[in-house]
Amino acid sequence: MSDSLLHLEFLLEEPSLEEALSYILPKTLRNKATFRTHAFRGKTDLIRKLPGRLKGYSAWLPENYKIIVLIDEDREDCQQLKQQLETIAQSAGLTTKSSNPPDKAYQVINRIVIEELEAWFFGDVDAICQAYPKVSPNLANQARYRDPDAIQGGTWEALERVLKRAGYHSGGLEKFRAAREIAPYMNPSINRSRSFQIFYKSLLEMTS
Repeated sequence: MSDSLLHLEFLLEEPSLEEALSYILPKTLRNKATFRTHAFRGKTDLIRKLPGRLKGYSAWLPENYKIIVLIDEDREDCQQLKQQLETIAQSAGLTTKSSNPPDKAYQVINRIVIEELEAWFFGDVDAICQAYPKVSPNLANQARYRDPDAIQGGTWEALERVLKRAGYHSGGLEKFRAAREIAPYMNPSINRSRSFQIFYKSLLEMTS
């Protein structure tokens, strides 16, 4: 790897998000940055281990490295969760994008998935339909799915219902399998999830 080429370290709460990003990141970064993903065993595990992991990074982090922490909102208070992540990073001696002026370099960027990875899938109904052809393409026109980040009752539950009705995942939603089957078809530039677009634009800004 070139010393000057941007390198991104992603800290993720679980393997299905890691699997989805394995398809999304190459389409987004387009060889303008290298990356490595690290999946934890759930949100609690990530938050518990994050202080130690970030302190470890702070001891050796090269100038061309940035760390992206990506975590589900899970119906928590988004601002409080973001502040918790900001405090952890700053306590580890690292600078964050949110705490630095816009023109200053930073080492960590915290992003919240509202409310779960499945909201990002609902942001690209065409990708769902390509992965699962028996799902109705009219899904995108139904009022309850127009705003993926505001789907009531939980997004993974909603995706499970949609796929079961179409004859898929009859034993319950397999999150890792769904990520592996939907993410290859996702088009990041047209995704309708606001939280996905914030994440996506952050990556574009870093690599511009």
